[in-house]
Amino acid sequence: MKIRIVCVGKIKETFYRDAIAEYVKRMSKWCKCEIVETAEEPLAGNSDKQIAATVHAEGARLSDKCKGRVVALDRGGEMWTSEQLAEQIRAWTVDGVSEISFVIGGSWGLDAQVLRRADRTLSFGKLTYPHQLMRVVLSEQIYRAFTILEGSGYHK
Repeated sequence: MKIRIVCVGKIKETFYRDAIAEYVKRMSKWCKCEIVETAEEPLAGNSDKQIAATVHAEGARLSDKCKGRVVALDRGGEMWTSEQLAEQIRAWTVDGVSEISFVIGGSWGLDAQVLRRADRTLSFGKLTYPHQLMRVVLSEQIYRAFTILEGSGYHK
């Protein structure tokens, strides 16, 4: 199984990078996990039209990097438990899916083209999180899903 976390921009904060690297390392016994970063589009202004153009350009780059099953992270998506995420990963594995791409948008969210392309849309709640922090949260939840499938004591 190959897991891709496809996201906008590079993380500058060491504490985020270290946390993600730790979960990626922990997941290596079950899957190959890679972080795929796409360029952040410079915002030309704050009008709705300019923001939409930014989101659209970022969305095109994100879509190009997705492979296999696509799970878009969006506040309007389904709210899953950790067990449901684990079950979805298991079901895809049983179905022969070898790659899953989880997609995290930039500061302005995901373009409609990415949401249409997604096989599933996942929400981590109605709260707004920094998109860099969502990489950490998502990495931990994917790791947790694999520990649930293994039956380890990590998930209590």
